[in-house]
Amino acid sequence: MSSLGLITPITYDSADGFAMSKTLGQVIKQNLKMLLLTNPGERVMDPEFGVGMQQYLFRNFSENVQSEIRERVKSQMALYMPAVVVQDIQFYSRDPDNNSLSFRIIYYVPEIGVSDLLEFTI
Repeated sequence: MSSLGLITPITYDSADGFAMSKTLGQVIKQNLKMLLLTNPGERVMDPEFGVGMQQYLFRNFSENVQSEIRERVKSQMALYMPAVVVQDIQFYSRDPDNNSLSFRIIYYVPEIGVSDLLEFTI
């Protein structure tokens, strides 16, 4: 089967040499992850790219911060991933002593009929 791109972090795979994305759903999820984790100014030739989730990690986690994150994610996705529709963004780790931020993004790609969930903790 043909592949569409590398899966990061890069790992060895006996079939392809490196783990590769085989479906558009995998590519979209990988691109969304990169959009969320890239800090604005970090991408060469596109200083506006990225949500920069790490910048929210040590802030006082309140409804205002949740709202700010939601708006930043939605505006970045509208600009860089317009084919993806955000259905919901949920925060589920509110322990201020944990120094982590856990969330999930539920999204849908109408053109290919893919609905998925991206969930992780930073």
